[in-house]
Formats: sequence, C-alpha cells, structure tokens
Amino acid sequence: MKVNYDKLWKLLIDKKMKKTDLIGQANISSNVLARMGREEPVSLESIGKICSVFECKIDDILEFDVEDEDGQ
Repeated sequence: MKVNYDKLWKLLIDKKMKKTDLIGQANISSNVLARMGREEPVSLESIGKICSVFECKIDDILEFDVEDEDGQ
C-alpha cells in the first residue's frame, strides 16, 4: 500500500511554501520529506507535526492508494 501525499504538495503550493520551509516549521528531517516524495509511509509523529503547521486533519494531506489483489 502506497501513501499518496499529493494533497500535501498542493497545500504547499497554495500556501506558497517551499519544502525547506516545511522542514523548518514542522521540525521534521529532510529524510522524512524524501520518504514522502517516494510515497513511502512516515511516522505518525511527523504527520502530526505537519498537520499542526497547517492546522489541518490527516486526510487533508494524505490518502492511501490501495491496490487490489491483481496489483492494480
């Protein structure tokens, strides 16, 4: 199961923020952002920090891409 962070990337654009701005404001590492860029899961603590910055809920920044049994 992949984690889709497209909502987060759109939110960054809407807020005119750079990824480096998010790293500083959310106090997360660049490795966390790199994992997100590869659609990999990150810790709930990191997600919580990002949600605090944007004052949003988890489903405002990510969604799960669930594949069916055939891998599609």
